[in-house]
Amino acid sequence: MTVPHPTVPPEQSGPPERTPPREGRLPEDRGRMLRRRVLTLLTIVLLIGVPAGYLLISAGQSRDSGRDKERESSVVGLQDNWPSQMKRRVYEIPIPSRAWHVAYYETSNWKTSRLYVEFTTTAGALDTFLEESGTSRAALQPGTVTVSDRDAEIVGWRFTPDAAWSGVTVTREEPRPTSDITIDLADPAFPRVYVVSATTP
Repeated sequence: MTVPHPTVPPEQSGPPERTPPREGRLPEDRGRMLRRRVLTLLTIVLLIGVPAGYLLISAGQSRDSGRDKERESSVVGLQDNWPSQMKRRVYEIPIPSRAWHVAYYETSNWKTSRLYVEFTTTAGALDTFLEESGTSRAALQPGTVTVSDRDAEIVGWRFTPDAAWSGVTVTREEPRPTSDITIDLADPAFPRVYVVSATTP
């Protein structure tokens, strides 16, 4: 006896129907999806990568600056170079712009900081230097060395009696520095200047 096979109703034949999209929202195509992912990735890079880059650059600059300061502080004695503009402002030593044979040394402790400077300049520039330092050539005391023996020994200065020394001490209201200025006028056209400026931190 043959068993009849059930027949599929016509309305159920063919692929199943897709669930209609939710009302008000169209399906996202592939191009739009890729653009959205790229924008998301770019936003993450900007929010995280850029600040991290700045931190790395800043850390590198800080490290280099620290090394420069460490090198400078490890040097004992005069350096054949110009002190920075900041140092010249802090210690109020207005070195003439055309001075030569410039050298300096800085010491600092919990009580006093000192900047030692020497340079050669012209007679006219010396007058300007003294004026900008708060004194004048008339205030110089012939035969006087105002730099103390202790300060001279620290940087190896020798104020021998055969030179034509003149000196003056510029005292300023605290916390501004006090400057001991000693000048070798053996060659009046090209005086050699020695300055020790001390300030309290």
